[in-house]
Amino acid sequence: MPSNDTPLADSPLPPAPAPAPDPEAVSAEAQPGGISDRVATRQARDLSVGQRPGTLTVGENALVPRLFLISYDEQFFEEKEYGSYEELRAFFRGHPELRHWIDVRGYNDLALMERLMADFDLHPLQMEDVLGDYQRAKVELFDDNRLFMVTRMTDFTALLEIDDDQLSIFTGPNYIISFQDDYDDCLDSVRVRIRSGFSKIKQKPVLYLAYALTDVVLDHYYPTMAAIGDYIETLEERIFVGRSDRRVLNRILHIKKDIVRFRRLVYPEREKIAEILRMPDEVISEEMKLYFRDCYDHAIQAMDLAESYRESVSSLVDLYLSDQSNRMNEVMKVLTIISSIFIPLSFVVGLYGMNFQREAPDGTINRLNMPELYEPWGYPVLLGILAVIVSGQMIYFYRKGWLSNR
Repeated sequence: MPSNDTPLADSPLPPAPAPAPDPEAVSAEAQPGGISDRVATRQARDLSVGQRPGTLTVGENALVPRLFLISYDEQFFEEKEYGSYEELRAFFRGHPELRHWIDVRGYNDLALMERLMADFDLHPLQMEDVLGDYQRAKVELFDDNRLFMVTRMTDFTALLEIDDDQLSIFTGPNYIISFQDDYDDCLDSVRVRIRSGFSKIKQKPVLYLAYALTDVVLDHYYPTMAAIGDYIETLEERIFVGRSDRRVLNRILHIKKDIVRFRRLVYPEREKIAEILRMPDEVISEEMKLYFRDCYDHAIQAMDLAESYRESVSSLVDLYLSDQSNRMNEVMKVLTIISSIFIPLSFVVGLYGMNFQREAPDGTINRLNMPELYEPWGYPVLLGILAVIVSGQMIYFYRKGWLSNR
C-alpha cells in the first residue's frame, strides 16, 4: 500500500506478512481473542466511572515515558531521545523556525502529562482520551485550526490475536505531538523518510507529517489482514485433509471474533478521514485533502478485506460442520454395511437354531422339522451358503459404489 510521498504514484507493497502460525502450535492458554486486552480495557473504563470529566488517570501497567524529538526543515535534521523534558522543551522553544515531531511513548508520569497539557494548551478532555487508551478513531478541531486525531495501530501476533494500540496526534503550527502506550510501533518507515535528504515531509507543512503517520498506520492494516487470510487458509486446509476436530472449530470462532474486532477498528478510521475531508480549506488545504483522500481509499479497501474475510470464516464454519457430517455419514455407512451383512446370516443361523426335533418321543419321524439336521454334510453346506450370501452382498455393494470413498 502506498506509503511514499506521492500518493498518486506507484507505491511499494506493504511488508510481507509472516507465515501463518500453525494452529497446533498454539496452546489452549494462548487462544485468539486475548483475554488480557479485554480485561485491560474494562479496567481502564472502570477507573473513569464517576470521575469528573477531564480527570487524568494513568493505568497500572503504563510504561515509563520515553521522550523523542525529531526536528527538521529542508536543510536541517536532528533526532534525539531526551532523558529530561526540560531539555526537550528548551530545544523546541529555541528553534521555532524548525518543524518538530514530539514523540511520547509511555504514560506512567502524570506530572509530565500535565506539563505537556499546560505547555501546548491541550484540552483536559482530549488528554483524558489519550491516557484512557481505548478510544475509537476520531478527529477533533480545536483552537487555531489545530487537530486532535486518534487512530488504532494493529498487528496479528504469534498468539493468533489482533493486537491494537492507540496512537494520539496533536497538531500545531510548527509541531505535532504523538502519544502511544508502547515503546515499539509501526512508524519507523516515517522516521526513515524524514532522515533521508529528499523526503517530501521536509518540504511540506507539518500537517503532512500527520498525514504520513495516518497513512503508514493504514498501510499496516494490510499485513494484518494478510496474516489473518493465511491463517484462514491453514484452517481450511486442515478441514479438507480431514484433520479437523473441536479445537479447529474453537479457532475458527476466535478468528471470526478477531475479524469483527478489526472491522470495528477500521470503520471509525474511515469516518475520521471522511470528516477531515469535509473540513474547510483554511483548516485542511485542498492539496492536503488530496493526500487524505488516498488514506480514505486505503480505509475502504481494508473494510472490503474485512468483509471478505468475515464471509470466508462464516463459510469455514459451514465447511467444518459439513466435514463433520460427512465423517459421521462415513461411520454410519460402515456400520450399515456391517449390519446388512450380518442380518441375513443371523436369520439363517437363527432359523437353524430352533429346537424343533425331527424325531418325536414315541419314535415317529416329524418329516417337516429340519431334515438337514441329520445330514452328514449339513454344517459345511450351511457355511458355504453363508459364504455365498456374504460374497453376493459384497459384489452388490461394490457395484452400487457403497464400498468406495467417493
